[in-house]
Amino acid sequence: MWYKRTIPLILVFAIGVAAFVQEFVPAPWAGRFRENITLWFQIIGSFALFIGLYSLLHMHWTRIRRQTPGWAYSIFVFLAAGGMIAVGLYNEGKGPIIDVAQGTRTWLDRGYDYLIKPCTATIYSSMAFFMASAAFRTFRARNTAAVLMLVAALVVMFGRVPVSEVLGGWLGDPEMFSRITDVLMKYPNLAAKRAIMMGISLGAIAQSLRILLGVERSYMGGGD
Repeated sequence: MWYKRTIPLILVFAIGVAAFVQEFVPAPWAGRFRENITLWFQIIGSFALFIGLYSLLHMHWTRIRRQTPGWAYSIFVFLAAGGMIAVGLYNEGKGPIIDVAQGTRTWLDRGYDYLIKPCTATIYSSMAFFMASAAFRTFRARNTAAVLMLVAALVVMFGRVPVSEVLGGWLGDPEMFSRITDVLMKYPNLAAKRAIMMGISLGAIAQSLRILLGVERSYMGGGD
């Protein structure tokens, strides 16, 4: 139907072209248009937060109701979310509208500092073991390319630790391994990084054109 297909496609094309063109127009209205578009992005993003919250809670409630393996952990999601929302609304007795005095540590601050931060640090710390395991499997010297990657990785890691200065001093130059590491990071690594970023940029441009021209319509639902 035209109001479900045609109008959304026209709006997407018009707003997309306008947002692109205003970057090249040195006029006051272009700046105001950019500010208004940014404001609407923030408003729409706020609604997306509510949708994401509903999806998260619905998923965990389904796990609790069906008692799937690990469903007890989902209880902590509700307890933590409810607790943080409650202390945020309480706001030291002033309510969610009035700000507390500057420098005052609220229960929301304590929950963030003593619960969220330690849990986040724990998760990132545990990821180090998975990264080490993945690196061990990846850096096996199966061919020439793998050998080069293994040698480069060992040199870079060794050049970042203090013991490299000691060994370099024995060889006559304490900064030798540090300079080798800088060369590897500045030239071959940066070249590969730029190539990846160029590929990502070209892919983003191609996807944007597909959306603007109506070729990609999955955002409208229906899978077509």
